Amino acid sequence: MYRLLIVDDEELITDGLYDVFSRLMPEHLDVYKAYSGKEALDWMSRTRIDIILTDISMPGLSGLELIERVQSLWPHCRVIFLTGYDYFDYVYQAIQMNDVKYILKTEGYAKVVETVKGILVELKQSSLKSQLPELTDQEKHAYELMAQSDFMRHVIQKSNLSVRDFDNLDEEFHNLNIPLKTSEQVYLVLGNLTYPKNTTYTKQTNILQYVRSYWEQKFFTQLKSLSIMDRYGDLVWFIQMKENKPFTPQHLMDYLEGNLEMFQDDCLQIMDLTIQFTMSNGPVDWQSVSGKYEYLRQLQQLKLDSKYPSIIKEQPNQAETLETLNPIPKMDLLTAHLSANRREEFFEEFYELINSVQKESYHQMTKVYYSVALVLYVDISQNQLQNRMDDLDRTFKIDEHASLTSSFNYLEKVANQLFALKKADGQDRASQVIEGICQYIENHLDEDLSLVRLAEIHYFNPSYLSYFFKQEQGINLSEYIDRCRIRKARELLSHSDLKVREVSEKVGYHTAHSFTRFFKKMTGMTPKEYRGSLSKQ
Repeated sequence: MYRLLIVDDEELITDGLYDVFSRLMPEHLDVYKAYSGKEALDWMSRTRIDIILTDISMPGLSGLELIERVQSLWPHCRVIFLTGYDYFDYVYQAIQMNDVKYILKTEGYAKVVETVKGILVELKQSSLKSQLPELTDQEKHAYELMAQSDFMRHVIQKSNLSVRDFDNLDEEFHNLNIPLKTSEQVYLVLGNLTYPKNTTYTKQTNILQYVRSYWEQKFFTQLKSLSIMDRYGDLVWFIQMKENKPFTPQHLMDYLEGNLEMFQDDCLQIMDLTIQFTMSNGPVDWQSVSGKYEYLRQLQQLKLDSKYPSIIKEQPNQAETLETLNPIPKMDLLTAHLSANRREEFFEEFYELINSVQKESYHQMTKVYYSVALVLYVDISQNQLQNRMDDLDRTFKIDEHASLTSSFNYLEKVANQLFALKKADGQDRASQVIEGICQYIENHLDEDLSLVRLAEIHYFNPSYLSYFFKQEQGINLSEYIDRCRIRKARELLSHSDLKVREVSEKVGYHTAHSFTRFFKKMTGMTPKEYRGSLSKQ
């Protein structure tokens, strides 16, 4: 939504233009008015203004002086100067400013409306065409590394979904300049770094950059690889063989192990940096990256002694030994979807998790059950819904369910009820907020009811408040205010002896002619005609 500010010391002109533009496109243009340059600056200090339509010659602060200050507050604000006379000096100064248009008042409302509409089109086109500033090669490289790391963290968290469409994944790799292929299997190496004591954050960052650069230098001729930092602060390397290097999987593992030893020694000697590596015993398909990564993390935690460099290798049958300790990576996803009320995504992960453990041991299935139950219970507690949930006591009593299948069906039921309650509460809160806004409007019709003011009172973004109100009430906020004002005006004209001027002030119109124009537009009669029609009944 764009904002237009109309400024003129002639109230008749200001009010007339305000009425025209307020009804022109209420869903796309938020309109404000000021009767002096000082009042206009007050508005400018409170909210962003996109277009200012101002008289060029006003007492006190002239239009030109006003715009000089405006451009320091909102440099992208577009300016339309309005004047009743063809002042050469004023026009000459005006055309020296960027993005300024000049209109004579004698050209009429149609010309002003046409000009504002044209600027709105220009603003939209400018927004669509706006580009990031030119980046240096160093900045581009830094952003590329960030994007690569973000995407690959997504892959290791959710590789089974990331690679369902290999064409799309290959395209992402190409766009992000990732030197790997989805058509080839990938080796994983996990690196845990133990920094020297009292190492600052900046120093750690420099060390990380050195480690990654040294890796590329050491392995570049033989391997394709990409390194990222995971959420635990460890480095993860994704490795593939180069096309012209006919390594067997075992040869590659031996090559890696031998060079990793030298890599550790160099880092210890040069930077006093201890690195423990954990490596897979062979390549995996991209769909299995998440599971392999989680497994390597668990293996690392079991074997890790941070005092000395070490290389932990996965043994052929070790996965079975570690099965009961293997963490459940989907819990973070379930928690995130539940917190954000993403019902569809939550159940997609939930069903996939349940299906994946159907053939696991009883112990593993029990662990999954309690892990999901804990995720649900934490969210229930955070939203204070314990007393509104059905049959919640059985959440941590798996033995009270007839079977493991029925226990997971129970969790599904709990999750469904939780989403339903949160949705209902969200709707209730939305209704309460809108009800409060409506009540405020009805009780303060003689005060400032601008979108900016209402947003300030109720702690909303002005544009979002306008959208939110329309979604909840089915009408624009400005339309609702007009309905309240006309209803109150009719009531006062019907049941009081107040003069028309007094009625206009009580419903927020501080000039009688503006109120008369508004009333006639809404009812087809002037206030006096309306009051006269009542006496004839």
